[in-house]
Amino acid sequence: MTDPGSPRPLIALIGNPNAGKSTLFNSLTGLRIQTGNFPGTTVARKTGVLDLAGVEADLLDLPGMYSLDAATPDEQVSASVLLGETSSVKRPDAVLFLLDATNLDRNLFLLSQVVECELPTICALNMTDLAEKEGIHVDADKLAARLGCPVVPIVARDPQSTEPLREALAGFFQFGLESYPRPHKPSEEVRCGIGCQGCPFHGRFTWSEQIASEVVTSQHRAHSHTTDKLDEVLTHPIAGVLGFFGIIGFVFFLIFSIASVPMDLIDTIFGGLGGWVESVLPDNDFRSLLVDGIIGGVGGIVIFLPQICILFFFLALLEDTGYLARAAFVMDRLMRKVGLPGTAFVPMLSGHACAIPAIMATRVISDPRDRLATIMVVPLMSCSARLPVYTMIVALLFPNTPGKAALLITGAYLLGIGAALLVAFLLKKSVLPGESKPLILELPSYKVPNLKNAFLHTGEKAGAFLKQAGTIILLISIGLWVLATYPKSEAPAEALRLEQQAVANPEQAESLLQNAHYLTDQHALANSFAGRLGHFIEPVVAPLGFDWQIGIGIISSFAAREVIVSTLSVVYGLGEDSSEDAPGLLNALERAKRVDGTPIFTTATCLSLLVFYVLAMQCLPTQAVTRQETGSWKWAAFQLAYMTVLAYTASLVTFQGLRALGIA
Repeated sequence: MTDPGSPRPLIALIGNPNAGKSTLFNSLTGLRIQTGNFPGTTVARKTGVLDLAGVEADLLDLPGMYSLDAATPDEQVSASVLLGETSSVKRPDAVLFLLDATNLDRNLFLLSQVVECELPTICALNMTDLAEKEGIHVDADKLAARLGCPVVPIVARDPQSTEPLREALAGFFQFGLESYPRPHKPSEEVRCGIGCQGCPFHGRFTWSEQIASEVVTSQHRAHSHTTDKLDEVLTHPIAGVLGFFGIIGFVFFLIFSIASVPMDLIDTIFGGLGGWVESVLPDNDFRSLLVDGIIGGVGGIVIFLPQICILFFFLALLEDTGYLARAAFVMDRLMRKVGLPGTAFVPMLSGHACAIPAIMATRVISDPRDRLATIMVVPLMSCSARLPVYTMIVALLFPNTPGKAALLITGAYLLGIGAALLVAFLLKKSVLPGESKPLILELPSYKVPNLKNAFLHTGEKAGAFLKQAGTIILLISIGLWVLATYPKSEAPAEALRLEQQAVANPEQAESLLQNAHYLTDQHALANSFAGRLGHFIEPVVAPLGFDWQIGIGIISSFAAREVIVSTLSVVYGLGEDSSEDAPGLLNALERAKRVDGTPIFTTATCLSLLVFYVLAMQCLPTQAVTRQETGSWKWAAFQLAYMTVLAYTASLVTFQGLRALGIA
């Protein structure tokens, strides 16, 4: 991470969005990259080390911007760094400005402001290959003479084409940064001219267009017919929406199908590691802490990594091709009806895989209020962690009717989507007032995606997930282990009796000891802090049809929603060794009785539990990421509170309503 006291010179990489900055940054720095956030913000920063003719320099990839008159958090950070207004990063010693050869006049507007910072500047003219295909030729020498700084044509995706740029950057130090020529500043008339429409930027736009007209010899777009034909389909109000759902559906199919293999492998590795620790250490609290708290906690983090990597990999590819901007344009009309921008749709869809990367993906939303509203509703989308809960409940209700089971799960997903849209509408009308800003974006040219860039982007996001969220998640897991383990209690009399029978009946010893262990575990959990909490909250959850044992499941599932399945298998006497979909679990739940002898898991209770888990937060790791992305526990607490109230109310209405209708 670059700091104000870094001994290396700092070069800022600046340019418009979609100009290819990330590709050029990765090409120049390779794997010598550090990532993080600018202090006090959720804006990502990437720093890499350049080796320029034996001299090392830091390259800082500033977020893309259109103007130094910042309108978004990303632009505000970039402008403050460039102007030396932040103490966390020293003011750059030089500028590497990236120009898009296919949109030169638009890029020159920002350059007209950057050159006024009077820093040594080199311009990289990117996408020259695409420009040639479109019939656009830019005279780099004439442009350099007009700007008063070197202009180096490159193709950022081709590492060989960036070698002349490396040589030009080395010139910073061969010439000397202090004496390196500064680019020409626009005239006073350009900087302060007001156009006939009263636009304060009229002079800059005129300057940009004039220079572009001087250096661009042809603007015939050879591929405009193909681009227009694609856009007729991909941005069509109906065909574009269907195409978007098809593409995103395919991505999520890959997430759920491909990710299952590495997820199973990770689960096996951590399960094997836990088994090995159990085999080499004596049975005591330290072993339990290692196996259940630390190894189990880390495994619970890492198992989501394949889904996160696949999601961000394909999002990087879609963005690199130029399609993601078109998807946002297509969905903008629908999303604006509930007060959200079109760019909110992709994070919300991502929430069906996992809310954690989905919340991180809201960084594509420029407006702070829109982004915050999206973060607040993303956890309402039914993530993959809810599937074990849904599966358990539908198996109890419809064990031999897969059609009804499928409809119920579909209904659960639709309930989550509907609730998210409704809450977003209410938030925008109350807590986060204000209409969503009209979507103004540039549709970039279609490009072949860069696989290396996508892999590096994926690795960066995966590392950020493990580093920033991992510590908090691990601490939460250990805390829950403490609640479920202490205080200690003596084995119940029934368990002691079974152990005595095992001594007297060696042929039945294994079965008797297993049952004794189940009873001991159940008794220990009931008398632990978690068990006491279950009894404490029973009066609160009883109106929902839940007893204290389900209450324990609700408390334990804050670590991860699916934990309730294994928790219920313990508290109802089945033991931790049973698999989640084993008939033994369902039989145990079907046999579970209340104190008065009535069944616990009736139709009303099952549907109440289903509704509760569709709408409840029940995921502290998501809370940790919400805090990380919003920069405050206030919003994480608000998210937990409103989702809990919503889930409780909906569950209460479901249970009491069904009972009033005579459905037990």
